[in-house]
Amino acid sequence: MDLSLRPLDENGFGAIVDANLAIHAESLAPQLAAALHQHRLLIVPGQHLTHADLLTVASCFGTVDTSVDRRYAVGGFPGLTVISNIVEDGKHIGVYDGDNEEEWHADNSFKPQLTSATMLYSVITPQRGGETRFADATRAYAGLPPAVQQRIEGMRAVHSIEQLGELQSQASGGQSSIAAGSLAASPEVVHPLVLTHPVTGARSLLLGSMVISGITTLAEQESRALLEELLEHTTSAPYVYSHRWKQGDLVVWDNLATLHTASPCDSSRHRRLLYRAAVR
Repeated sequence: MDLSLRPLDENGFGAIVDANLAIHAESLAPQLAAALHQHRLLIVPGQHLTHADLLTVASCFGTVDTSVDRRYAVGGFPGLTVISNIVEDGKHIGVYDGDNEEEWHADNSFKPQLTSATMLYSVITPQRGGETRFADATRAYAGLPPAVQQRIEGMRAVHSIEQLGELQSQASGGQSSIAAGSLAASPEVVHPLVLTHPVTGARSLLLGSMVISGITTLAEQESRALLEELLEHTTSAPYVYSHRWKQGDLVVWDNLATLHTASPCDSSRHRRLLYRAAVR
């Protein structure tokens, strides 16, 4: 069986997949992985997947990461996490960082080993808001002026979960899931500002609007100015796709080649529930 793909645009960033992954995920695994490396973002609409199905699909892209926040883990399905703004018995049932959080990032960049791909599956979809926006950090790097590429070559940035938790708490009125989570005391890590993809060899920008505390070789003011300049470039319109969720959508992205952010969603009026899995 051949995988049916429809690119989102002429630039090759993102593709819509026509497949029933509850039935065909394992047989399509090599093609799905190749498609993700080519397009960096896959959208598979109209799925009806169990928890076990979701882990099977995730394993098509790598080894499922089971080191997740235990508060929001799905029991019996290691590596599956609830993402939600729903409150039951006075507590959020899933990862929730406020209605208005907009934080461009690559998942788990505060860990020594970067997440290679992330998958989200929508179960309850808000009528308004809650989109996920994706930035093509690979094409954005290629679009930098050669002088900027040369300037940032070899630079390394500090990723701090402590800073991320503090800034999320400020942005969401003290409701950051990171600040209260099991990873809150993790040490800072350092990653290259420009990643070289281990499979494709393509280069991309590894940025984070809240998690990066600075560039190791630059003074604070110069570091902040450069990071803001690079993020503004990477998240500008030519490089961004905004996904409006529908129930049953499965979205997978190459975390080594893209950035993403949530969009505002009024939790008092619009409920959302998704399941997430990440792979190494």
